Amino acid sequence: MKQSIVHIALVVKDYDEAIAFYTEKLNFELIEDTYQPEQDKRWVVISPPNSAGTTILLAKASKPIQADFIGNQAGGRVFLFLGTDDFYRDYNNMVEEGIEFVREPKTADYGEVAVFQDLYGNLWDLVQFSEGHLMNTRI
Repeated sequence: MKQSIVHIALVVKDYDEAIAFYTEKLNFELIEDTYQPEQDKRWVVISPPNSAGTTILLAKASKPIQADFIGNQAGGRVFLFLGTDDFYRDYNNMVEEGIEFVREPKTADYGEVAVFQDLYGNLWDLVQFSEGHLMNTRI
């Protein structure tokens, strides 16, 4: 059997502001933006540049309980991990774009890492895994 995680839903306040943030600030690619009239929702999929892995489905909160989780989908923990092949290139580009880092770069046993916030406050790791680390082979 072969399975994979295809999308991860990220609850957002507004489709267009989320698309703008991810495509303009993080250089993600907009993979799909399709209106679904039967649900009065949009199917919005984004991905890091040149990625062949899991994508993010931007899911606009449609109920008050969903809105409560915008920006805090992981209870204050790092929620998503953005792997890179050049940590300082991406870190410096993100700083220039005004991305807020809540933990500065450090070297860990698994690689270079820093924690940033997206436009709603969700925490992300920007990480370049060390050579030989299991995840290094996927970037």
